[in-house]
Amino acid sequence: MYSGQHIIAIAPALNEEQKIGHVVARTPRDVVDCVLVVDDGSTDRTAEVARAAGATVLSLPEVVGVGSALRSGLDYARHEGFDIAVIMAGNNKDNPAEIPRLLDPICNDGCDLVVGSRFLAGGVYGGDMPFYRKLATRLHPWLMSRIAGKRLTETTNGFRAIRLSCLADPRVRLEQRWLDGYGLEVYLLYKLIVCGFRHTEVPCTKIYPPRRIGNTKMKPIIGWWDILRPVLLLGMGIRS
Repeated sequence: MYSGQHIIAIAPALNEEQKIGHVVARTPRDVVDCVLVVDDGSTDRTAEVARAAGATVLSLPEVVGVGSALRSGLDYARHEGFDIAVIMAGNNKDNPAEIPRLLDPICNDGCDLVVGSRFLAGGVYGGDMPFYRKLATRLHPWLMSRIAGKRLTETTNGFRAIRLSCLADPRVRLEQRWLDGYGLEVYLLYKLIVCGFRHTEVPCTKIYPPRRIGNTKMKPIIGWWDILRPVLLLGMGIRS
């Protein structure tokens, strides 16, 4: 429990046996009540390693996509009565020690969604980050700021915390199947902003792991269309 709130940390993971144990071990258990690893149909020892490190593991029968895995994790969190969910990467590129930075604006200032930003003062980023992602992580906030009507420095960073009661709003429709991929997190950010929920950014650290052990599952063009699509479709009113 943190500031009187029950906290769950959710890490979707696909074939991350070399990194998921570090993610679980680095998560501060005096802050987070439960670390949930959503195993997205891994064919390696991801579930076994996560469980051995102390995580609760939700194993999906096949690869369903990071958005669908995250949806399952959020459904679990709401069903189990947690107040706030922290979302973090399963490949150890976030710094779980910074989770209180995400939680404090919710617990103390009434925010509903807090997104970590590597680009704010005090933020840090680096590691083996693909060039196309360096470019896209700058362009995406620029575009979404103009469509959502709010200046944003970070829109694709999955390291964030959300007050779970927001998901009961019927305007937030995470169940849509077109959000099964990377677009779900972008959708969630966009919808909460335009629906009037309180959102803020805090500085965070994002260090990509070495390519030799796998630094990203996202594929150029396909993955980035997945992230761009919610901004365009929601902005034009084609989807809701």
